[in-house]
Amino acid sequence: MERTREELLEAKRQIDSTLHKLKETVMTLEAKGEPKRYKSQLTVAKRRIAAFTLAVELIEQELKKQEE
Repeated sequence: MERTREELLEAKRQIDSTLHKLKETVMTLEAKGEPKRYKSQLTVAKRRIAAFTLAVELIEQELKKQEE
């Protein structure tokens, strides 16, 4: 399914925003006392960061293809 450049840029913008919030969440949770208490939340947040990072890379590849 073809996406417009505008759709891809907006998706990337939204994902970048979510990534920023997730990274802030990880930093906050890691800074709290008893980090083991937040292990599951940290695991989920880190997995989401990895997934969203991959999504951004794929969007950037598609944007690059559209420029060619």
